Amino acid sequence: LSGPTALPCPLLLPQKRDGTAYEGFVTAQGRDFHIRILLPVDHQLKDARIECSWQLKKILHGYQHILKQRLHSCPDLVSFMVELKTILEIALKNTEELHIQRPPEYYSCLVRDLEILGWNKVAYVDTSLTTIKLKAEDSCGRQHLITLKLNAKYPTEPPDCLVDFPVQFAISWMPQNSLIDIHNQFLAALESLKEFWDAMDEIDGKTWVLEPENPTRSATTRRIAIGTKRFEGITWILEVKLRLLFALLI
Repeated sequence: LSGPTALPCPLLLPQKRDGTAYEGFVTAQGRDFHIRILLPVDHQLKDARIECSWQLKKILHGYQHILKQRLHSCPDLVSFMVELKTILEIALKNTEELHIQRPPEYYSCLVRDLEILGWNKVAYVDTSLTTIKLKAEDSCGRQHLITLKLNAKYPTEPPDCLVDFPVQFAISWMPQNSLIDIHNQFLAALESLKEFWDAMDEIDGKTWVLEPENPTRSATTRRIAIGTKRFEGITWILEVKLRLLFALLI
């Protein structure tokens, strides 16, 4: 890797000339974690295999589905390493938070906020009341989830938010805010991405999509077949790779 790779992960180095194996360390909160990334010969991230130390595997337990989403949506390995570092920072923070005793006010405030929001908008709450998934439906009927990781200082400090978006999602937060404010901002962000997802859904519905097989909402690329050609008894598929930009959505 070269160029911008030095920013998110300077200790990750190529192990093969064809760029199919990288090994080294990813650093988060002053700690280094051993990692090895193996790519197929076509360098498709969605088929990558990630090997890591048992410490890193334990910390990222519960984040596998998010990492899988990022492997499908990131355009290159550099972008994925940026996402991995961000997810690792959140996971480390939440791991530390698990050992912090929460005051009774935390639970009473959280339960009150959940009741004000409405339990019909809640998809999941863990037993420790530190991880919550809220659901929402956009104006086209598409279903979406936002995962909230709450720290012991909630609502003074905002929760970390994880979404399946093709763009960054940052909430505006003040100590007097609650879960309903996050949900409303989530709904507004969904509508801002409506045209992008409309276009992607149209491509998926009206073309022969080769990759990705099961695209996530954060995926910005499609490899589609545009026709076939028979030559010397062999049928060849003509294809093109599209990447939708969302300059109009930002």
